[in-house]
Amino acid sequence: MHHPIRFARGLFLMTALAAFVPQSPAQSERAPNTSPTLGLEIRALIHLLEEVHYNRDAVRPASYADVIPDYMSDLDGQRLFFLGSDKRDFVTRYKPDALYWNIASLGKIEPAYDVFAVYKQRVTDRVAWISDALKKDINLATKDTYILDRTKAEWPATAAEADDLWAKRLRFEVIKELLNKKPLEEAKTNVRKRYERMLKNMADIESSDLSEMFLTSIAHLYDPHSNYFSANTYEDFGIQMRLQLVGIGALLGIEEDQCVIKEIIPGGPADLDKKLKPNDKIVAVAQDGSESVEVIGMKLRKIVDMIRGAKGTRVHLLVEPAEGASSVTRKEIVLTRDVVNLDSARAHAAIFEVPDTDGKTVPIGVITLPAFYGPDMSGNDKAQNSATKDIAELIKRLQAANIKGLVLDLRRNGGGLLSEAISLTGLFIKQGPVVQVRSYYGDIKVDDDDDPAVAYDGPLAVLVSRFSASASEIVAGALQNYGRAVIVGDSSTHGKGSVQTVVEMKNVIPQLARSPEKSGATKLTVQKFYLPSGSSTQLKGVVPDIVLPSVDDYLPIGETDLPHALAWDEIPSSTFDGKPLPASVLLPLRTASQGRQAKLPEFDYLKRAITWFKERQDQKAISLNLKERTQQKEEDAAFKKKMDSERKHLAEADYKFTEVMLAPPPPPRIKADKKDDDGDNGDDALLPDENERYIPVDIPLRESLRVLTDELHLNPSGKESIDRAARTAQAASAGR
Repeated sequence: MHHPIRFARGLFLMTALAAFVPQSPAQSERAPNTSPTLGLEIRALIHLLEEVHYNRDAVRPASYADVIPDYMSDLDGQRLFFLGSDKRDFVTRYKPDALYWNIASLGKIEPAYDVFAVYKQRVTDRVAWISDALKKDINLATKDTYILDRTKAEWPATAAEADDLWAKRLRFEVIKELLNKKPLEEAKTNVRKRYERMLKNMADIESSDLSEMFLTSIAHLYDPHSNYFSANTYEDFGIQMRLQLVGIGALLGIEEDQCVIKEIIPGGPADLDKKLKPNDKIVAVAQDGSESVEVIGMKLRKIVDMIRGAKGTRVHLLVEPAEGASSVTRKEIVLTRDVVNLDSARAHAAIFEVPDTDGKTVPIGVITLPAFYGPDMSGNDKAQNSATKDIAELIKRLQAANIKGLVLDLRRNGGGLLSEAISLTGLFIKQGPVVQVRSYYGDIKVDDDDDPAVAYDGPLAVLVSRFSASASEIVAGALQNYGRAVIVGDSSTHGKGSVQTVVEMKNVIPQLARSPEKSGATKLTVQKFYLPSGSSTQLKGVVPDIVLPSVDDYLPIGETDLPHALAWDEIPSSTFDGKPLPASVLLPLRTASQGRQAKLPEFDYLKRAITWFKERQDQKAISLNLKERTQQKEEDAAFKKKMDSERKHLAEADYKFTEVMLAPPPPPRIKADKKDDDGDNGDDALLPDENERYIPVDIPLRESLRVLTDELHLNPSGKESIDRAARTAQAASAGR
């Protein structure tokens, strides 16, 4: 059966259920059974993994020995709630061969529910223990320490060992509250309520959540980018890819069992209607012609599903206004659902005024692309967003303003649609291979840019980071192969060199094909991609021509940090008219940048911030002595205050810029009042505010702008960039 293929987003961060411990599996509550429909999807998933996945030969029934421990880790990542005996009991009960047979042949995943039942009982018991422990005096003058990251630790061997671990954990959390100026009793209350909320939230976890997590644990045996999506997650995935949804244009949250409006999205139905406000509470929801359903205490996902719907249909909301929260002030608001564009995630641009080495001001364009989004398979492409079309339009507007160079900022771009990566690369090269893809069978397909038109032929830099993954690496690597751009950024990009396809289950299960019910989906790694030169970006990523100091290099965020990652390899080079930039171009640019990195105050500031961050990262255990922690906080506060002062001083010399918009600038997004954070997030003070479009003193961006002015100095006409790759290739063939 033929089913359409969609290439999935590059980097997905799994949100594991919160982690926290005792009771034996035999005493746990009875788990639900796998439904017949889910059973069909499970068998289809295993069939797809075994027949279609790129790494299918690497997984055997014996590999299923990892499934239960991996699933336990997803539930309890910090090794706080389960006991070591739980793991032994489950591993003994669910032998790999039998586990594989039940899953692959019978479509049964009872272990998912059994393990969770024990986890839930452990959490229930532990929350009761926490409540009792917090009624007692807590010694805050000990020399004990607490291990901050327990993801690689063993689960406590005994209940007594778990109690000792939790005694330290509670002291750690109470001290965090005290450092935030909370009185001792209030600090204890906040900690107790936090775990009570966690226990309450567990009641909202449904069997579909557990099956999604368990089946993803199986998919991860093959590689870290293969997943099983429940129907709801699949819907959200489509929204991510299209940057569009049909709804009312409001972000929702839960506070004390009530659904609260957190934010109104500009241009959406709620914004245009003007009646719904941030902090308003939704009490009930009704569809046209149906009775209203009270949503107090309801899971947020269910409320969202009730409010979303088909374009043009109406939804009735019973709302308590924020300014008068009582049943007397409740009012009904009727909104007509419509397409809501998530424009905050679309490409945006600006023109920066950058001084060159002669002191003259040079206009340099910057285009920031958060993701390679694009149209779905509905055929209604004109009504949908496209990264390539957006970038092409922004280039036109920047050129109309007479920019002399362009920076393409892909630092926070985790990937997206392969088709968009290919077409977007074509905006900067005349024609030729952009990426090579190899299937499990070894056949190699070359994906070309067939359009000879070039949207921009001037000096170009691509700014990358360790967060630049997948499609971002294709674009950066191809432009580097062609000698079309100078790559600037972290020591390397993420290192994801695989291609995924998303298959909706009803497309491969005849029994579900005509069902009106939404089905799940699977995201499978089916190919590896290679640059035009034949080198894979898997694990190694793209290494910039000019490397800048970065805190990202000290974070475990690369492909090499993911379990079951595919290996690096290479294939023969494709035939293309280009070569990487020669030393005669790169060496002067690199030398000039290294000189600035050694002398400019902003790089001194950055290096000191990185050193401070690395020292905190290397701190594996933290003191449970309040006096010592208070002293450390005071030292950190003094350091941050000094750095904040320096940053403000550096900001005075920031380059002026003018934003270039795809559409008239929307009004500011209206947000709810921010609640006090439960935790101590002071360590984030030196990191940029990601909500700001252009942050003050963006040192990597400033340096990439300077690199382009250096290139303009070497090539004053600015007209040679597009032909440089071809000339370099010709020179190489002539032996010059």
